[in-house]
This record gives sequence, C-alpha cells and structure tokens, in this order.
Amino acid sequence: MTDTNDKKTGLDIAQDGRVLRLTINDPATRNSIGPALMEAARAAFDAAAADPGVGAVVLTGAEGAFCSGGNLKWLKEARGGDRESVRAGVESFHAMIRSLRACLKPVIAAVEGPAGGAGFPLALACDLIVAAEDAVFTLSYIKVALTSDGGGTASLARALPPQLAAEILFEGGRVGAPRLAQLGMINRLTAPGGALAEATAWAERLAAGPTAALGRAKGLLEVAYGGLADQLDRERDAFVESLFNDEAGEGVTAFFEKRAPVFPKG
Repeated sequence: MTDTNDKKTGLDIAQDGRVLRLTINDPATRNSIGPALMEAARAAFDAAAADPGVGAVVLTGAEGAFCSGGNLKWLKEARGGDRESVRAGVESFHAMIRSLRACLKPVIAAVEGPAGGAGFPLALACDLIVAAEDAVFTLSYIKVALTSDGGGTASLARALPPQLAAEILFEGGRVGAPRLAQLGMINRLTAPGGALAEATAWAERLAAGPTAALGRAKGLLEVAYGGLADQLDRERDAFVESLFNDEAGEGVTAFFEKRAPVFPKG
C-alpha cells in the first residue's frame, strides 16, 4: 500500500492494490471543502484516470463524517469582493467534479455521518454510493438563500421524480440514508461504521474486472444522462447571482448570528 497524508490540502491518498482511496481529512470542520483540497482532489482524479494500475476509486471522509460542504466564512467574506473571484471559487469546485466524472474508473462514495451542502452533490457525482444507515444528506443552500453547485441540480433531476427533487432543493432539510436508498439514490446501506469496508470490497471486485469496458460503460452513461458540463456552468452563474443578492446577505448573516433569517420581500 502507498499512503500520502497532506495536512495542507486536507486530502489523504492511499492505494492498496488496484483501489485508490481518497479521504477528506479535516475533522475540525467536519471535512469541509477548501481550495487546496479541490485542487488536490482534481489532480488525484486526473492521475487515477491515466494510471493503468488504478482500477477503482473510493472517496470518503475521516472520523465519521463524509463532507460538511463549503466554508460559509469564505462566502461571508466573498460578498465584500467581486463576482469574478466568486465565479473562480465555484469553478475550482466544478473542476474537481469534472475530473471525477471524466475519470473513466468506477468511483464509489463511502458515506458516514453528514454529507451536507457541497458534500451532497459531491457524493451524487460518484458513480456508486455506499452509506451507513445513520448517514444524513442535506442540500442546505436554500437556508442561506443560495442555489446548489457541484452538479446537485443535475444529479437530483436525473435520479428523482421532479416533485422529490424540488422538495430536496426547496426545503434544504435533512434526508436520511434509508429514504435515499428507497428512492434508488444510494446503492447499499451498512451498519454505522461499515460504509468504507463495504465500498472498498466493492471497489476491489470492480477493479478486478474489465477496466476498459467499465470505462466505456461510464462514458456512455454520462452521454445518456446529457452530461454535467452545461449544468455546472448554469449552477455557477446562479450561485454567483444568489450570493450577491440581498437575500443571501441576510441568510449568511443570520447563520453566523444563530437566528432565523428574515428574507427581504418586494
């Protein structure tokens, strides 16, 4: 096994046989996504795509949390800056998602604990999802008057009936792994603490299979779904417009003041 731990990026990279494991490792923020991690993960997916020694990838989070999403402190500060900087920040996340989708190796998300904010579309961008029964998914952007990035709208639209996709997007509430499994968005449920072992075993079986054919199958699915590229651009633009709206100003401020937001009307 090869193993690389980089505290500066918050991404641990380990390879055991033909399975590459990427672990988001920033427990202090419940494994939030920052610029350094986005770049490291993008590079890791690109490298996995080009490496014949990698047959499958497992994406997980350290210490009982998959990913808590983006950093709201950055968003609060970004509102005082310019739109192009925010567009560039969103695009860094989208570059990571594009590399994940362009990696023609099976990518399995192993989800324990929260997959919140950007962590939810990150899990959905993976080809397969294994989740603990007590894992919780939250697309909470609307709580602070923002819209999803990371391909969240595209993933929900292609996986769910329109009314259910709208419920998740409009409410921003917590959705338990068992419900998502019933809806077909999660492939396998495990007992708490068992998601990584199950995902790794599955990845090992897939990595022992016909890698080129699996890659072609993934590519065909991407085309059949319409791909994420155009929707990622639309999500980026909508996110920027939302962030610089007065609604988001109130939503982000209320979050840090630990109160319910009172969104402006009219």
